[in-house]
Amino acid sequence: MSYPLAIAPEVAAALADGIPVVALESTVIAHGLPAPHNLDVARAMQAAVRRGGAVPAMTAVMGGRVRIGLDDAAIARLATGDAVLKLSRRDLAYALAARVDGGTTVSATMICAERAGIAVMATGGIGGVHRGAEATLDISADLDELAATDVAVVCAGAKAILDLPRTLEYLETKGVPVIGYGCDDFPAFFVRSSGLPVSCRLDTPQAVADLVAAKRALGLGGGVVIANPPPAPHALDASVAEAAITAAVAAADAAGVRGKALTPFLLAHVAASTGGESVLANRALLEANAALAASIAVVLAAAMRRDQPP
Repeated sequence: MSYPLAIAPEVAAALADGIPVVALESTVIAHGLPAPHNLDVARAMQAAVRRGGAVPAMTAVMGGRVRIGLDDAAIARLATGDAVLKLSRRDLAYALAARVDGGTTVSATMICAERAGIAVMATGGIGGVHRGAEATLDISADLDELAATDVAVVCAGAKAILDLPRTLEYLETKGVPVIGYGCDDFPAFFVRSSGLPVSCRLDTPQAVADLVAAKRALGLGGGVVIANPPPAPHALDASVAEAAITAAVAAADAAGVRGKALTPFLLAHVAASTGGESVLANRALLEANAALAASIAVVLAAAMRRDQPP
């Protein structure tokens, strides 16, 4: 069978005409944020991409097809459905064969975007090496996907619930550039700085696009992490975030929460501990990342048009 992509007409037309497109992951809508924030954020991210001059393409699996570009009804279905799966690389084939609904994580969204010819995606924070991974071996599939799949991922660093030093070490081992967008330190999702250095700092969409182009010219596979700190007015204090995360990790250990259920559990616990402040930070950084991804996609699309023969 041919790869079962169902590309929305607006997205297909944009790709055919060289108009910039930004892929958006949907797990944050299905599993990452509580209602009604999830639906509001989905709409805000799409609006931010459009304001930036690009076409949004949220990805998901629905009805046995990989959907590239969702209308409001499909997004609402993801946001309110009780049986929406969380899909990484491992889960895509099952969701297609079983014809079930699933929100795509960073790894699955990268796969879908690359297949569709989309060069840039936006998310909240990438997955990484979990705390205690030396005992559990819990390492997100996002990291290996970043090493293998040629999509630039705009994020607020990695989720602060993770072991950030080991996450960065893993990315370095895999040869994935980690760009600090306007910053020298790796953001920690809700927190603007983890205190850990990025591999390089770039300050404009053009500079990011130039790095992506140079990487491709060298024939280097894999993606790029563009780490964009969360907007200052909504970012959490590092000590507040760490206290909430430590309590969340302890609660997860006590409850025996593991695997795909762990991240949603930890994020929900942190949200409760911070009185919802982490949810507001998450909303703000998702919208900011969508806007930055659009700016980068616009520059990349213009460069590709210039390089095409008349």
